Amino acid sequence: MGRRSDAGDRILAAGTKLFGQRAYAAIGVAEIAAEAEVPKGSFYYFFPSKQALAMAVVNRHWEHQRAEWLRILTAPDSLADRLRALFVSTAEVQRQAVNGTGAVVGCLFGNLALEVSAQDDPLRIRLQEIFEEQIDIVEDAIRGAIEAEEVTVATPRESAKSIVAQIEGMVLFAKLFNDPGQLDRLWQDSMRLLGVDEEAAAA
Repeated sequence: MGRRSDAGDRILAAGTKLFGQRAYAAIGVAEIAAEAEVPKGSFYYFFPSKQALAMAVVNRHWEHQRAEWLRILTAPDSLADRLRALFVSTAEVQRQAVNGTGAVVGCLFGNLALEVSAQDDPLRIRLQEIFEEQIDIVEDAIRGAIEAEEVTVATPRESAKSIVAQIEGMVLFAKLFNDPGQLDRLWQDSMRLLGVDEEAAAA
């Protein structure tokens, strides 16, 4: 009875693992159920479809990532220090993946977005919302830095979008080359996007 009671959590954990490692389209319900060690019929008791599971995985992942981004980007530090901490955290996730699986897994949101971008479905829409929320968080940090006269940025929203896009792009490069070191220049490059002198930011 105890194993049945946590079946939903185990299915969610299995989906998180598999969607993080392989193409979404290549993963079937039977494989997810096998990974979770539950009968295939149990999958449908908790989730009506693979897409419903993917939505749950995405929402849980964003819940944790959003808390981490807010913790870092609302800290009482300079914008340079906060962005540097965000990029260190991003790189560390990929380094941990290499240590655990032998490969850079990339960004769950970015990986799924590449697969569902041409589809008109709730998963694509939810991913759009999450990326907008990421931009919102970075934009708020930039606007605070403008008010504190740390930076001078004419278009905070566009600058925030560029930083989020840069994070996603560099994580994709890290995955392509299986090298988390590709992320090492993120902080300095973003400082240039914000018009902050690299030596001053490093001080």
